[in-house]
Amino acid sequence: MYAFRLLPVLALIVACTPQDVPPPSRSAQFETYPKRLFETFETDCNGPAERFEKTGNRVFECSELLPPNATAFLILTYDGYPQDLPESVMRLTSTKTRSGYRVDAELFFNVPQRTGPAIRVPVESKTLDKALSALYRDMGGSPT
Repeated sequence: MYAFRLLPVLALIVACTPQDVPPPSRSAQFETYPKRLFETFETDCNGPAERFEKTGNRVFECSELLPPNATAFLILTYDGYPQDLPESVMRLTSTKTRSGYRVDAELFFNVPQRTGPAIRVPVESKTLDKALSALYRDMGGSPT
């Protein structure tokens, strides 16, 4: 599904027209385990600069190398380590609840450091949140 690949790009776009939709959210509730959402997420994370990782049955992560200008910006701004390039990371986490499953999304830039842990730079975007909410609804969830 092409929607996942667009999410980092959508984070940089400003919405131009308001729409009558529920408030955007990075979380959603599903009645049953959202297998199709996670399968689609894994299938879509298959580009040459992408890496998919699954931790158990509840955390799914897609990491992607960034274009040269964004990479340079993050390295210079956050004192990154040029031998270990920053990546855009989208992480979906599922949690069993009384009424089904809750899925939470995180999107951040991971900027490795020469020493110490990598810096996580959160990506905040109403456009991104709207796209996630629409994706959740398309996959049978209810954004929360």
